Amino acid sequence: MPDSRFPDIEACLFDAYGTLFDVGSAVAKEAGALGEIAPAVSATWRQKQLEYTWLRSLMRAHEDFWQVTGDALDYALSANGVDDPALRERLMELYLRLDAYPEVPGTLQRLRATGRKTAILSNGAPGMLNAAIEAAGLSELLDDTITVEPVGVYKPAPEVYRLGVTRSGAAAERICFVSANAWDVAGAAHFGFKVAWLNRFGQPAENLPGKPLAEITKLDEVADLLDA
Repeated sequence: MPDSRFPDIEACLFDAYGTLFDVGSAVAKEAGALGEIAPAVSATWRQKQLEYTWLRSLMRAHEDFWQVTGDALDYALSANGVDDPALRERLMELYLRLDAYPEVPGTLQRLRATGRKTAILSNGAPGMLNAAIEAAGLSELLDDTITVEPVGVYKPAPEVYRLGVTRSGAAAERICFVSANAWDVAGAAHFGFKVAWLNRFGQPAENLPGKPLAEITKLDEVADLLDA
């Protein structure tokens, strides 16, 4: 039987970066060029990428996620003493082809086999997401790709999660939302989604409104929760 905390789920929405796609894989492929500072560049790039989405939302100074990602990379390279335009270009191109986690295709296939809708709900710009989805071979496994661009603000703003309701045609309480980002989990749960936290790296929960109904460590456990 499906998990009693996830009754009558009609649609499964997934965050993209860190949830379906490994955000560290771009820097990992240029580890030879970066040497010992590669982990620091990767961590700072991701940290600033997220910070800039939140700050731009508060400042009401929206730019799409491709611009934000480039700005964050520039900060990360500068902070680590790297001045290499060619390397910067390679890293940005690699971000369009991030590795999907290995259990992603099978999980999406299982969910779709039950008749449930599957979609991405992401901060990502449309071109970024489409490139990553195609590179990972996921195009036929997703019903929709929902980005923040129509509302011009980033998660965890409720306007973003509301897009998931509008685009999927399912009520919030009939949507299972999955994210590896604890702040995103809090935002989605506070909005009203049934949330499964994909806690890949054993992180502590955020002290914010909105709690997940389940905590998992691999994406395929979502299908188990829904008896798919």
